[in-house]
This record gives sequence, C-alpha cells and structure tokens, in this order.
Amino acid sequence: MGPKPAKCVFCAALEMNPREAGVLARGERCFVMLNRYPYINGHLLISPCRHVSLLEELEQDEAIELMETVRTSVRRLKQAYGPDGLNLGMNLGKVAGAGVEEHLHFHLLPRWNGDNNFMAVFTETRVISESLADTWSTLSPVFAGKEDF
Repeated sequence: MGPKPAKCVFCAALEMNPREAGVLARGERCFVMLNRYPYINGHLLISPCRHVSLLEELEQDEAIELMETVRTSVRRLKQAYGPDGLNLGMNLGKVAGAGVEEHLHFHLLPRWNGDNNFMAVFTETRVISESLADTWSTLSPVFAGKEDF
C-alpha cells in the first residue's frame, strides 16, 4: 500500500474545481458530492466541510446544516430521478464499513423496484448504467439553486 494522500478525498474535493470533484452544492458548513464509486446512479455523499470523523464531534450548527442538506438532497434526487425509494446511511468506523472513516459523511442513494443490484453482493461487480458525467448533467441543474443551502 502506498503513502496516504496529504488530504482526505472530501477535503481535497473542496479545493478542486467543483465539476472535476463532483461537488454539486456547498453550504457554509456542509456540501454534497457525487460518489466516484457509486453503487447506483445518483449515489451522493453529504459531508461537513470541516474535517471531522466522529458524529459526536459535530458542532450544533454543523449537525443542523448537515441534516438540512440531507433533506434538500432527498428532494433534489426525487426531482431528478423519480426513484421509488431512497437509502440513507452513515458507516461510523472501519468495522462498520466506512471506506473513508476519517471524514464523516452520509450516503444517499436513489432506489427503484427491482434494482436489488445482486452483482455487487455475489461478484464484487457493480453495474451502473450511467457515467459520472451523465449523473453530473442530470443532477447539477437541480442542485444549482443556492436558496436552500
């Protein structure tokens, strides 16, 4: 395994061009970005801007904005994709499945009837029918308004 990057992927994304980083929206304390390794089309990551790993370390204003950003992202995913349901989750710690445990983040995934995505379970293969560029094109217009971030 090579050396660790100087910055985590979330902190680095905030310093990059938003489109290149997949950052769809940024509020004062939180932001929304595309997952570079999505489980399904429209898989979003919602995170505080501050580098924090533990939920209990969030300041009150960060926690409030984080949940408001999740609520707004749910509305916008529904608007863009019209899913039958959504998964929202947070993996806290390596043993809980956190791939990036050093920077707290929610996963928000649109779901459709019949999309059980067995490929990932049985073959460690993901079948995504949309490129990240296409996902950006679908989601960036509905995330363009800053009035609720």
